[in-house]
Amino acid sequence: MRGLSRVILDVYVSTCTDTDREHLARAIELARNGVGAVKPNPVVGAVVARGGEVLGEGWHEEFGGVHAEVNAIEACGVADLSGATLYVSLEPCCHEGKTPPCTDAILQAGIKRVFVASDDPTEKAAGRGLGILRDEGVEVLLADSELAARARLLNQAFRKHARVGRPWVLFKSAMTLDGKVATRTGDSQWISGEDSRELAHRWRASVDAVVVGIGTALADDPRLTARPEGLAEELPHQPRRVVFDSLARLPPTSQLVAAAAEIPLTVVVSRAAARADTDALEAAGVQVLVATGENEPARVRSGLEQLGALDVTAVLLEGGPHLAGAFLDAGEIDEIRLFLAPLLLGGSAARDPLEGKGVEQISEALRALTFDCERVGEDLLISARLREW
Repeated sequence: MRGLSRVILDVYVSTCTDTDREHLARAIELARNGVGAVKPNPVVGAVVARGGEVLGEGWHEEFGGVHAEVNAIEACGVADLSGATLYVSLEPCCHEGKTPPCTDAILQAGIKRVFVASDDPTEKAAGRGLGILRDEGVEVLLADSELAARARLLNQAFRKHARVGRPWVLFKSAMTLDGKVATRTGDSQWISGEDSRELAHRWRASVDAVVVGIGTALADDPRLTARPEGLAEELPHQPRRVVFDSLARLPPTSQLVAAAAEIPLTVVVSRAAARADTDALEAAGVQVLVATGENEPARVRSGLEQLGALDVTAVLLEGGPHLAGAFLDAGEIDEIRLFLAPLLLGGSAARDPLEGKGVEQISEALRALTFDCERVGEDLLISARLREW
């Protein structure tokens, strides 16, 4: 809860009732309705209640649209909200953006008690809205640790981007029972089953960009588009495609370049890339970013910082192993989802999911904060969250 007033932090512990927790949990649930529709804004849900009676509910429905707090207040349908409490999954904004400040709407409605699940770490927020409400005589309270964690997890991409300027990274891969992602000849299609591939397309549709290395781009000539069954017509746009290609080797004849006029394609090169090759990519409609740094992890961070400046807040890293290892060495993998398929490849030259430098001692290993498994068709999906923002 960095950035919040210490006065505010000290008030929530003894005054949170079971009714408060119930309404706040509902606000967090409502926030999920905005997933995929409000980027790069955070998802937010809100409930207005008086005691056990819910007066109105709302959520942030679309980017540039009315915020959750205002939707919930308007849903009440009454002018007098004295004695009511506003429960909101993220602290209310106090700045003028595409919509007026939510703090103004709260004060105009006469609400004198506001319960907040999580902080907003952006510089323009960071406790300012809560301070304004408190200064105007509104009782401000914060959720306990369990509800606060649930609310923060809804907005991990927003939170990381707000704090460090780089996008949140989800690494996805499919491997065999013996931990291989490709044969010694490089063949990898298809290790995972059809159900797993369908789910991966849904993940593509949920992020701002899909990232691969030049090795994958050359070997597979992928499109990297989101093609989830039954959802294609509902998608407002395709994710940006990003290739980390230090020497600008991506062919102008590739499927990625061919579609650059319709779906954004970014190629991240190093200073070693030939000017003629980068010029050819740009002439084909490709955006070229030059990553700086003396090693691959440093160039990964540089590339992510430049993507973050383009409002890319969440990326799906699909490999290959070389690039995934560089991301891991850079400390830029926030969550991993691995499909474990009922196959065995064998062979010492078969590819592992993560290469790079890695660690020298087991004691240096990065330990997952959460670890879950579920069946997806004939595969096992292993999910691990490595960082919380």
